[in-house]
Amino acid sequence: MTPGDDAGLGARLREARQRFSVEFSPAHDEATARRQWAAVQRLQELRPVFASVTYGAGGGSRDGTVELAGRLHRETDVLPLAHLTAVGQSTAELREVLRALARAGVREVLALRGDPDGDPGAPWEAHPEGLEHADELVALARAEGMRSVGVAAFPAGHPESPDLDTDTRHLLAKLRAGADFAIAQLTFDVEEFLRLRDRVVAAGRGDVPVLPGLLPLTSPTVLEVSDRLTGGQHPAWLRERLAGLIDDRDAFREEGVQIALESGRRLLDEGVEVLHLYTLNASRTAVRLVEELGLAG
Repeated sequence: MTPGDDAGLGARLREARQRFSVEFSPAHDEATARRQWAAVQRLQELRPVFASVTYGAGGGSRDGTVELAGRLHRETDVLPLAHLTAVGQSTAELREVLRALARAGVREVLALRGDPDGDPGAPWEAHPEGLEHADELVALARAEGMRSVGVAAFPAGHPESPDLDTDTRHLLAKLRAGADFAIAQLTFDVEEFLRLRDRVVAAGRGDVPVLPGLLPLTSPTVLEVSDRLTGGQHPAWLRERLAGLIDDRDAFREEGVQIALESGRRLLDEGVEVLHLYTLNASRTAVRLVEELGLAG
């Protein structure tokens, strides 16, 4: 972060023009950590608007989030955005995580209710001394002095929402609680994302930046992981394009990158100004997307 620059992330996103952000996850071994930091340094040269750091309810992942986000703050010019979820934690524990982030110099968080550990499809159960909904977590983050709070948005609706109107009301509740931007994670269907943006605008919140998340499907394993995370909500055409390439690693990777590039171009053509790129703790594909889409700052 540039010293003396106290602009919140919501304001930065509203001012951004054809830029990008990136996402990293705390490394669990030294080899991944080295690769990850090399990716951070390479992507820093392209000036992302921010770098988000994912989160786990278990102590190790949680501590790794604070550590990595703090290192980004100390050692780079990249603004860190720390994920925070309500899964498996009391309000007191969540408050302490927020204070640990503040001590590390991190003042931006992505507030997520989260999914049950180990099974995104399992029924949600709040911690007996914790929070039930993401809007409560947004309010807690604001009360603890976070400068910017982002939330998740769901183009096809959250799996627990009975319809899109209900899902939109939940998003608006998070905005009223103090969120100033949203990330639509794993955006594979551009039309669904654009309809989400239209719903936000129609609700009178066109001032809120909504970012699409692009995950290049560079291997069958990445496809399987994204399938679990989205509950199998991939569009049929995507599966058809990748189905015949399962046994050709290079061809599969290239097709996955091309799909992400096509989506990125369409989103930019539709006036989306910031694309959120999932790095999988490496820089190769993210750098290619940034360069070919013209997103470098």
